[in-house]
Amino acid sequence: MTEQEVRRYLRQMKEEDSERAFHGFYNLTYDRLFRIAYYYLKREEWAQEVVLDVFMKLWEMRDRLLAVDNIEDYCFVMVKNASLNYLEKEERRPDADGGEAVDMEAGMGCSPEEEMIGEELFARYVKALDRLPERCREVFIRVREEKQSYAQVAEELGISVKTVDAQLQKAVKRLMVALEG
Repeated sequence: MTEQEVRRYLRQMKEEDSERAFHGFYNLTYDRLFRIAYYYLKREEWAQEVVLDVFMKLWEMRDRLLAVDNIEDYCFVMVKNASLNYLEKEERRPDADGGEAVDMEAGMGCSPEEEMIGEELFARYVKALDRLPERCREVFIRVREEKQSYAQVAEELGISVKTVDAQLQKAVKRLMVALEG
């Protein structure tokens, strides 16, 4: 995601009330915001719900978004807060289906400083992941986050297993460099 592209979409959303620009903004930012929500919620359906709610809020406040200095960080904070609020709501909700209780131990046992460092590191990881070449990022996400096998990824993407391995190694190296700095 480039700042210029985002600013262009935000300007069109404000000046033209453009739903097309909003769709462009959505397509450009959805994956990153989903990964942030999933990091906190650990459930795909909850993460989708939270991100869609955030996008609704962004559309409603489209007239004020151009004034935001760093829209990337602003959206990150919105998704983080919405995710934490969602977890809190789910924790208070009686367990109607008799299923598992919500796991709130993700942030427990850490000092606020440790938690903040972890969140900053995660934000850097998400930014670095977005800067990977498209194929490289897709292979990394499928293998490391979605836990697909090399063979499965190769078949779905129409590439060889060796290419999957090479793309994954490339992604890991680039992410390590980005996270070290």
